[in-house]
Amino acid sequence: MNTVSRTLIAAAAGMALLGLSACSGNGSGEPTGNPTAPPEEKAIASFDPCTFFPAEELSSLGVSTQSEDGSVVQSEPGCEWQGEKMTLTLLKNASQTVESYETSGNWDSYSKKSIGGRSGAVAVESGATGQGGCTVLVNAGGGVAVYGVDGAMRDSVDACGEAEKVANQTASRLPE
Repeated sequence: MNTVSRTLIAAAAGMALLGLSACSGNGSGEPTGNPTAPPEEKAIASFDPCTFFPAEELSSLGVSTQSEDGSVVQSEPGCEWQGEKMTLTLLKNASQTVESYETSGNWDSYSKKSIGGRSGAVAVESGATGQGGCTVLVNAGGGVAVYGVDGAMRDSVDACGEAEKVANQTASRLPE
């Protein structure tokens, strides 16, 4: 192989390496600007409702410090804490918001309001009016946190009052 051929091969190899390094983007080896890259994960996805409440807070609310699985559907994982007068539930949903729940849920009542400085709603599921249960929804981390209070008996607690109180006191700790 002559000198001219070696020079051309070396130049071509150098240009190829230069082209590859330009594709690497930010120097971290991670490509940038890839239109097929997965979207960023929502902050609510990594939020764990089961470890959200400190033990002291749970005790002050009159519920056990030991959580139990409170998930009813796969899209709303979370936990519940049993007490003598009520059960407290905290779930999350990464694919819904306070706004979308208003139209996708089946509610006897759904009142949008600020909860802990965030967009929220106090709701009673269809057929549950007067049954001692209430749900408070709060936008969090690109999804929604779902607080629930169910009285041990219909009149053992003001379920909506308790759920709203807990949500107002703790919503600032939810993911942004």
